[in-house]
Amino acid sequence: MKCYLCAEEGKETDALAVCIVCGVGVCKEDMVRDEISFWEAQFISSDMSPEGGRFSLPKSLPRVLCKECYGSLVR
Repeated sequence: MKCYLCAEEGKETDALAVCIVCGVGVCKEDMVRDEISFWEAQFISSDMSPEGGRFSLPKSLPRVLCKECYGSLVR
């Protein structure tokens, strides 16, 4: 697989990873590996909310993104 961003510039570079957001192959130059926060929905029941309340917990995992998606997510 070749790097999509390099291919747009007319270069032919092997991809080392796949962006988890847009799915393009990215080379070492065009990828960003960082701990990106995401939210997971959880359901709980309580006396105040008999049908269950909804809340989110922050979690962080190392992720690989292309530079374009990283710029959009981390502002």
